[in-house]
Order: sequence, then C-alpha cells, then structure tokens
Amino acid sequence: MQQPDEFVDKLQQNLEILSELFGNSSDVVFRQLLPVDQTQVTIVYIEGLIDSQILQQDVIRPILEMTSDGEMTPTQLKDKVVNVGGISFVSNHEDASNGMLSGGALILIDGYKDGLLVSIPGLEERAITESDTHPIIRGPKDAFTEVIRTNISLVRHRVKDTRVRVQTIQAGNKTKTELALMYMDGLADQQIVSKQKDKLSNLQVDRVLEGEYIEEVMNQDNKLTIFPMLYNTDRPDTIAAGVMEGRIAIFIDGTPFVLLAPSLFVDFLQSAEDNYQSYLYGSVTRLLRYFCMLICLLAPALYIALTTYHQDLIPTVLLLSLMAQREGVPFPAFLEALIMEVVFEILREAGLRMPRTIGQAVSIVGSIVIGQAAVEAGIVSTVMVVVVAITAIASFAIPSYSMSIPIRMLRFGFMMIASTLGIYGLTIAFIMLVVHLSGLHSFGVPYLSPVAPYKPRKQSDAILRFPYQPGAKGP
Repeated sequence: MQQPDEFVDKLQQNLEILSELFGNSSDVVFRQLLPVDQTQVTIVYIEGLIDSQILQQDVIRPILEMTSDGEMTPTQLKDKVVNVGGISFVSNHEDASNGMLSGGALILIDGYKDGLLVSIPGLEERAITESDTHPIIRGPKDAFTEVIRTNISLVRHRVKDTRVRVQTIQAGNKTKTELALMYMDGLADQQIVSKQKDKLSNLQVDRVLEGEYIEEVMNQDNKLTIFPMLYNTDRPDTIAAGVMEGRIAIFIDGTPFVLLAPSLFVDFLQSAEDNYQSYLYGSVTRLLRYFCMLICLLAPALYIALTTYHQDLIPTVLLLSLMAQREGVPFPAFLEALIMEVVFEILREAGLRMPRTIGQAVSIVGSIVIGQAAVEAGIVSTVMVVVVAITAIASFAIPSYSMSIPIRMLRFGFMMIASTLGIYGLTIAFIMLVVHLSGLHSFGVPYLSPVAPYKPRKQSDAILRFPYQPGAKGP
C-alpha cells in the first residue's frame, strides 16, 4: 500500500499507515480513548521515549474527563484540554514520526486531518556529575550530560545575556540528531555562523552520534592534518567563556562533549583552572605544559639522535655510563625506543578499556614489571626506560586528549627521522611542522593565532595569562 504523506480524515486509515510505517513494532503503542462525547481519539507513542506519568495525568485524563456541548476538535484540545506546554499541529506522517521518535505523543481524532504532537520526553538521563576528562582542583565541578537541553541550560545559567542566540538543526538521515549552535549576537562573526549553519543543515550523512561525525565534514579545508580543528570539552564554564569571547558552541544531542569554533592551537594547552588560580601560577603551569609537549614530541628522538650520531655532544662521564648500560643491548637505539614506546601505548590503551577499578592498577603495575623485566633481560637499557617513562608522564600534562593524540603520533615519525638524519633531520622536521601549523585555519582564523600572526592586543590570555584589569568592560 502506498503511504500518503498527508493525514486523511479517516482515523483508522491514519493508524494503519503509522503502524506500517513503524513496521508493526511492539514498542509503538496505540492507545484508544472514548471521551464523554463518544468521539474516537487515539494516542500514538513509543514506549520508553515519553514520560508516562505526564501522559496519564496531563493528556489522557483531561481528554477522558472532557465535557463540552460542541464537537471535540484538535484546536479545542490544544487550547483548553491538554495541560502540556510543548504542543503543536502536525499534518503529515513524516513530521509525526519524527516527533514521536524525539519523545512526543501523537493525538489523532476521527474526522480531522490534523493531529496534535505533544512533547513529553521521558528518557532517563544521567545526573550532572564532575568532569572526568578535564578535572580541576578549584572551580566549578559540574559537567555536561547526554541531553542537549540540559547542556544548553548549564551554559545559559552562566551567561545571563539576552544577546545569546541558540539555533537548532537536525543532522543525520537516519539518526535525526538534534544539533544546536550557540553564539553571542554582536560578538560572533555572522559569516562564520551562517556558513556553518548551512553546512550542518546540508550535512549528508546517515548518522551523527558524536562530534567527530561532523568535525571532519566542517573542516574540509584541513583534511590532510592530524591536529584537531575544533576544541571539545564537557565543561560548561569553558564553553561559556568561549561564547563570551565571540566563538560558536556546537551542541550534539546524545553526547556530553560540546564543540567550540574557531579553535586555536593555544586553546588545547589551556585549562579552565588557569583562570581560577593566581595569574602567576596560571602562567607558570602553561609554560610547563608547553615544555611537557616538547618532551613528549622530541625526547625519544633526541636520545636516538645523540646516542647514534652525536656522541660528542654528550658529556664524557654520561657517555661512558650510557655505553656501559647499552653494552649488552642487542638492538640499535631506534628499535630499542620503538619497542618501549609501542609497549607503553599498548598498556595505555589497555588501561583505558579495562574496568576503572583495575585499569589504573594494571597500567602502573604492568609498566613497572615490564620495564624492569626488559632491563634485566637485556632487551633495553635503563636510560631508555627512564626516557620513555618521562615522555609518557609528560603526555598526560597536555590538558586536551584530542591534542595529545597527534603529538604521540608525531613522536614516532620524529624517532624515525632521528635514526636516519640525526639532529639535522629533527631540525628540518620541526621547522616543517611549524610551517604546517602556520598554514592551518580554523573557520578562517589562523591556527597559531595570536602568536603567528602576532597580535599584541590578544596576548593577555594566549601563552601567558595576564592579571585581570579592574574596571575592564566585558563583551
């Protein structure tokens, strides 16, 4: 049977089409009602997606107890009977089914083509808890949840400004995922807002389950980079600060992580806690993170280059100690470092996937046991274990996990270059990396801004955090 798009005035025919549309699924409920005036009314909803208590008290009971001298109509139900705020008319099966899949109940009356869609979502949601991915010592402890409305309200609670705008979009041909763009009118670049809204509206993908599904599509100009172009976080205070700086926040229903655009390289090495501590402490910790990033990127490669090609740069006493330790090691420095780095990456990944109660213990114990056993077996030297351990610890100092991933990946490339070209190759590779970063743009903004190009007026919260200026006007 061909399914017409529009509702007809025959209730039974509408119900048959809806039943066929959902494939006679057992969780699609057809609740038939017979009010006092004997009008045939049917409520259609998907079990588990609505609040059954609100449905019973504010929808079904008022309809059953309705007394009127006139005929029951959709307009009468909407204006005088149903005690729910989110209610709208629907006239076709597509809008009705989409509304039901989003937590709505459809009310159909025999003899009328229009139905009523009552929004009463009742999906169980996780309570607002502390952030696991961006923990801090001082500052707000709340984190986003998987419900988009809750996440928007957490930012609205912090930014009490009428200039904040929220625009919702649906993405995903199959998932129909709700997205929301939040920005501050007058601060955000309207061209960027319009461009990204058009991109999201015309997103031709089957599913959008997390932010990564749209990150790659929204950054078509940066396909050949492994660096993240959008900052993601589950902290409402970070998103609120970004919105007040004129950036665009992208909320995705079903995930606690919100995207922030445009995003710069310096953003990924900043922590929310930098603004909640003394500016001196915040500046020192930021410099420490940059130093840790360099250690994570270059430490094993420098060790390989020095021990393989540039022994004359190592102090004599230290060189003799290194030679004594490596005397029984059968592998060259590169292979030695590669073995230890791969083993540690395996331990890191295993620790993330194992149950939380034992994952950390297994990672720590495994690292100690394997490192000690490798040294005693003569596979690696003691210094190599120290270098790999310091490198691993330094990687955890990078606040953003999405930034630590490309740094860890590049580390292996730098190790290969160091094993063939030494420090000269490392220098060239590092210059090429800086050139690559200089050529990236996040939504039209240079990725290394405000450092390159250098913007003196925007240095107050770039690499260092300058003290707050009393009396300074907000946005």
